[in-house]
Order: sequence, then C-alpha cells, then structure tokens
Amino acid sequence: MGKFYYDANIKVEFDDRLLAHLQLVIGAKLRRGESFHFTWKDDISAGSGRTIVWIHPHASLGYKFFGGKSPSINRRWVEELMLSANSAGGLHIVPEPGEDDDPR
Repeated sequence: MGKFYYDANIKVEFDDRLLAHLQLVIGAKLRRGESFHFTWKDDISAGSGRTIVWIHPHASLGYKFFGGKSPSINRRWVEELMLSANSAGGLHIVPEPGEDDDPR
C-alpha cells in the first residue's frame, strides 16, 4: 500500500496501482492550473466515512509507493478518473475498467 500525503495533516493509504493512476490525473490537472475536489472513502481503521480535500496548484502533495517498480498504466482508467475529476463533484475513485469493458 502506497501513501498519499496532502498538506501536513492528511495521510491516506491507497494501493500502489491506484496511486500511480491518481498521480497522473492529479498531475495533469495541476499542470493546467486547475483546482478540484478529491473524495475517497475512509478505511474502517480511520473511522469509515469519507474525506474530501480541495486540490489546488499550491497544495503540498506527496506520493509514497510501497513497491519499487512502477505499475503498468491503464489508459482507460486514467480517462475515467479524469472524467470524474472534470465533473462538478470532483475526483472520485472509480473501479478499474477491464480490457473487455464497454468504453462508454
């Protein structure tokens, strides 16, 4: 499990594969100077519920991967995450589409 760090007080664990995809989406949005909400469901060890943060170009972000190898990237998943990030609700974690999933 990798870790996503936001400012000085938020640290959350995500699977390395998901974290690599989130890094691409968040990085693309920030390169364009775009701010957005990022929402995730908290693990039961963190009290369940959900967390929402406002991601902006001046936010302090960090990504710590557990594994030493970069996961392969599923471009369709990046596109679906980006669609989510571009929506009014902001970035939400969506399931990874398979090779045979309908692209709609």
